Amino acid sequence: MTCVGSSAATERDVARARSVLSRLALDGRRAANITHVEHVPARGGRTAAWPDWADEVLVGRLRAAGIDQPWVHQAQTAQAAHEGRDVVLATGTASGKSVGYLLPVLSRLLGEPGARAVYLAPTKALAHDQLRAVRSLRLTGVRASTYDGDTPGPEREWVRAHATLVLTNPDMLHRGILPAHRRWSSFFRGLRYVVIDECHGYRGVFGAHVALVLRRLRRVCARYGARPVFILASATVADPGMSASRLTGVDVEVVDTDTSPRGPLDFALYEPPLLGARAGRREHPLAPPSLEVGDRAGVGEQTGVGERAGAVSTPRGENDAPVRRAATAESADLLADLVTEGVRTLVFVRSRRAAEIVAAAARRGLDEVAPELAARVAAYRAGYLAEERRDLESRLRTGELLGVAATSALELGVDISGLDATVIAGFPGTLASLWQQAGRAGRAGQGALAVLVARDDPLDTYLVHHPATVFGRPVEASVFDPDNPYVLMPHLECAASELPLTDEDLVLFGTGARAAVDDLVRRGRLRRRPTGWFWTQRQRPDVDIRGAGGSPVRIVEAGTGRLLGTVDAATSHSTVHQGAVYLHQGATFVVAELDLEDSVAFVEAASPDWTTVAREHTDISIVESTRSARFADVEIHLGTVEVTSQVVGFQRRRLATGEILGQEPLDLPPRQLRTRAVWYTVTAELLAAAGIEPADVPGAVHAAEHAAIGLLPLFATCDRWDIGGVSTALHPDTGRTSVFVYDGHAGGAGFAERGFLRVASWLRATRDAVAACECPAGCPSCVQSPKCGNGNEPLAKAAAVRLLDSVLTAVDPDPAKAPKPREE
Repeated sequence: MTCVGSSAATERDVARARSVLSRLALDGRRAANITHVEHVPARGGRTAAWPDWADEVLVGRLRAAGIDQPWVHQAQTAQAAHEGRDVVLATGTASGKSVGYLLPVLSRLLGEPGARAVYLAPTKALAHDQLRAVRSLRLTGVRASTYDGDTPGPEREWVRAHATLVLTNPDMLHRGILPAHRRWSSFFRGLRYVVIDECHGYRGVFGAHVALVLRRLRRVCARYGARPVFILASATVADPGMSASRLTGVDVEVVDTDTSPRGPLDFALYEPPLLGARAGRREHPLAPPSLEVGDRAGVGEQTGVGERAGAVSTPRGENDAPVRRAATAESADLLADLVTEGVRTLVFVRSRRAAEIVAAAARRGLDEVAPELAARVAAYRAGYLAEERRDLESRLRTGELLGVAATSALELGVDISGLDATVIAGFPGTLASLWQQAGRAGRAGQGALAVLVARDDPLDTYLVHHPATVFGRPVEASVFDPDNPYVLMPHLECAASELPLTDEDLVLFGTGARAAVDDLVRRGRLRRRPTGWFWTQRQRPDVDIRGAGGSPVRIVEAGTGRLLGTVDAATSHSTVHQGAVYLHQGATFVVAELDLEDSVAFVEAASPDWTTVAREHTDISIVESTRSARFADVEIHLGTVEVTSQVVGFQRRRLATGEILGQEPLDLPPRQLRTRAVWYTVTAELLAAAGIEPADVPGAVHAAEHAAIGLLPLFATCDRWDIGGVSTALHPDTGRTSVFVYDGHAGGAGFAERGFLRVASWLRATRDAVAACECPAGCPSCVQSPKCGNGNEPLAKAAAVRLLDSVLTAVDPDPAKAPKPREE
C-alpha cells in the first residue's frame, strides 16, 4: 500500500488526493477535512484446478456463471471440508468465500440423496441472497429454502419434510428448530454440513449466545447419529482459528490467504469541521492555500444551520464546548453529491434512525438541484417488511437506485455488484466491519472509492489522525465469552428442555457447566434423576439471544394501540424513557409514557428536528479482583464488580449539528448489574509528580475515563455503548484515585478482560486521542461523553493528558520493549 498523510505529502500524493476529491464531487472547501488518503493497489488472482470429486453438473453451472476456475483459497477450503475437517475461511470482502463452502456442500447434496446441510447467516437478507445464488445454478437435485420468521406456515412443513439445504439464522435455530428437533429428525440424521457465514459478527453477548446454540446443535445432531462438518466464513480478523473454535467448540483448520483479484481502492479519512471554531485550526496539505478548517468561505452552507462565515452565533455543545458537524449530515451531503454525478453509492450508518435521516436529507438536497434523482435514493435497514426489503435489494442490484443509506443489514455480504463508492458515517466498531463496508464498492473488480467520515467521538478522532491504525494494523479478534454464567445457564435450561442433560453433555458446555447445573437444581429449574437432569417447567425457557435479559418492553402507538416493536428491558430506560425520540420505518414518534410495571412504552407521532440522548449516574463497588498487575504508583486490576446505575435525565440535540437544545430530568429507579471490569489506581505521589492539583484530580480522571471508554473498541470488538465507566478521586474500596471501565452485560462479555490484556496500548491510544484534538478544553471528539450523568463536569483535558502520561511511564516506559506486567 502507499500512503498520503498530513505530515509528509508529496506533490504526486496531493495530486492523487485531489483526484479523489474530484471523484467525490467535492470542492476546495471540503478538501481541508481530508486527513489522509490511502491508495490500495490492484492485486492479481491465483487459481486452482477443480477438484476431481466436485460434481460435474455443478462445475459446469459455475463455469457458465463466469467462474472458470476456483481461487486457491476456495479450493483449499472446499478440500478440507470434503475430507471432513472443520475449516474457517477468513479472507477479504468480495473474495468469493461462498464458492469455498458451496462446492463441497452442493456436491455432497447432489451425490448423496439423503444428505442435508444447514446454512446460518446473521441476517435474513444474507440468507435470501444466498438462496438466490443457489437457485440461480438450477440444480434439480438440490432443494434449497429459507426458514425464518418470514416463512409462511405451510411452507415450513415442506422445508422440514423435503428441503436438503436449509438457510436460516441463529435465532430460528434457537427458537424454531432445536426445540422441535423430533419433527426435524430425518433432517438431523442426514445433516452433513453446517455453514456459518459472517462468523466474525458473532461477538460480545450475542456471540456467547450463538456459541451455546451451536453446542446445543452438536448435541442434538449426536442424538440422531450425525456429526456435521463445520465450514465458517469470516472477514479478515486476528486469529480466526481461535475465534471459530471458540464459537463452535471444535478444532478448526484455517485458510486465510486471499488469492482473489482486487481492483484499486482509494480510501479517504474525513473529519468534519468544528462548527465556527477558530482556535486550534490547522492547515492541511490537501486544502487550497487560502482556506482553513473551521474558518473558510461558505461554512454556513456546510453546516446546514444557516450560519455564514463571520456570524456571531454558532452552535455550541455542552458546557460551551465546540461541536463538529454531524457525520450523518456530512454523509448525506456526500451521498447527494455523488448521486448527482451518477456515482452508485452506499452510505453505512450505525442505526436504523440514522439510515432514515441520511436518506431523507440526501433526497431534500437532490430536490433542490436534481429533483428527478431524489426518488433514486432510499434507506435500507432491519425492521422493514420482507417485501420492502426484497424490493430495495432488487432496485439496488439493477441500478434503479443510485444511492442507499444502510445499516449493517447490507454490510453482511448481500451481493450487490457495480457500486462505485461507499461512505461510512462513523467508525462501525471494528476494523473488520470497516473493511467489509469499504469493500462493498468495486465488487465487480473495478476501482472504487471509500470514505470514513468521523463522528464527534474520541475513537473516530484517533483513527482519522492515526491512519496507520487503520491501514497498517492487524484487525482485531472477535471477543465473546461462552462461559458467562448469565448466558450459560439459560442455554442449559434450553438444552434440558430439548433432551435431558447428561454428564457427557456438561463437557460439551464447558468448565462452568457443572456449577451452573447445580445452581439450576437448587433453584428448582432442573431436577436430577439417575439418567440425567430434566427440565421442570411446563413451558420451555424464553431466551432472547440478541437481548440483554428481562422481559422486552413493548412500544405501542398511544392513539391506535398498534404495536410498533420492542426493546430490551435492560436498555429501555435509556432508549424509550418519557420524551425519547423513537423511529419506526421512517416515521418519528416521541415517547409519552414508559410504564415499567406493564413493560410498555406509549408513543405519539411527531416530527421533531432533534434527537435525544439519555444521561446516567453510576456507582461501582468491587466484589473481587481476580487478576492484577502492580507497578510503581500504579495498579491495574481485572475482576468482578457491582454496578448501580440510574438514568437521571436526557438531552435534546439538534439533528444536523449535535447542538444541545435543552435537558430534562427523569425519575427512574436504579438498576443493579454484576459484571466484569478493568480498573487502574494511582497514588497521590504520582498525581503530585504529574503536576495535577488536588482540585483538578476529579476532572482529570473523569476526562481520562471518558476517553478510555471511547478507545477500548479499538482493542476489543465492542461499541462504547456496550461498556461503561466510573472515576473517582478516592474510591472507598481501593483507597486511591481510581478509574473503572466495565462490561455493560451481566456476567461480562470479555471486553474488560481484553482491556486488561492490552492496557498499555489502550491507554496510549487514549492519551494520543485526547492530545490530538484541537479543542482548547474538551469536546465530544476527545473527553466529553454523550451518556455522562454528571453533565460532563468536571473535565480537565490537559490534566488528563498528564495523568495518562504518568500512568504510561509507570506501566510501559519503553513502548518498543513493553515488558509484561507482573501479575498476582
